[in-house]
Formats: sequence, structure tokens, C-alpha cells
Amino acid sequence: QVQPVESGGGSVQAGGSLRVSCTVPGLTSNNCGVYWFRQAAGRQREWVSSLLSDGRADYADSVKGRFTCSLDKATDTVYLQMNTLKPEDTANYVCKTFGARWCQLNYWGQGTQVTVSS
Repeated sequence: QVQPVESGGGSVQAGGSLRVSCTVPGLTSNNCGVYWFRQAAGRQREWVSSLLSDGRADYADSVKGRFTCSLDKATDTVYLQMNTLKPEDTANYVCKTFGARWCQLNYWGQGTQVTVSS
């Protein structure tokens, strides 16, 4: 089983942009979808987006129109482009594969921290 590796987090001012990534070797070959979740300090984990294996993406209302998921099949990497960031987007962003058994058995990623200042 594979643990996704997230990267690209950092600190940004409100209104800025950031792109985080999630690399999962085998993601493409196993036809996995990918969930993005985020968890702010003292808050419950929140679903952010889903990238389906057919390329379609769904987004939480809180990020719709600002965030975009994409997949680089060559590197088994899913990206989450985050634009017009808000302080409430501050959280640890983590990814998880879903779909067939192989996808479901993979671990949660450790996450990458995104901090948005006012």
C-alpha cells in the first residue's frame, strides 16, 4: 500500500494563489480517483474536492470557482490549484485515493500545510 505524498503548501496572503500536489505511484494505472480533504486546527476534517477517474471533478461549495483539480498521468500526481485564497482556507491539506481495492487500501497522506493571512 502506498502513502500519498503532498507538497506545495506554504504561506500566502489573502487573494493569492497556491498549488498543492499529491503524488501516488500507481494512481493512474489503477484508475483511482483522488479526494482532497483539509483540516484546520480545532476543526473537523472537511471535504474539499474529488477528482474522479474519468477526469471529472467535484468541489465543496466553499471552494467552488476558486479551486481546480487536475491530473498529470505521467507522474501520478494530482494537483489542486487554489486561487483567491481566503484566511478560512488555512488548513492541512491531505489526499486519499479511492475506487478499486488497491486505491481504497492506500494510506492517507501526511498533508501539506496552507496558511492564508488577511
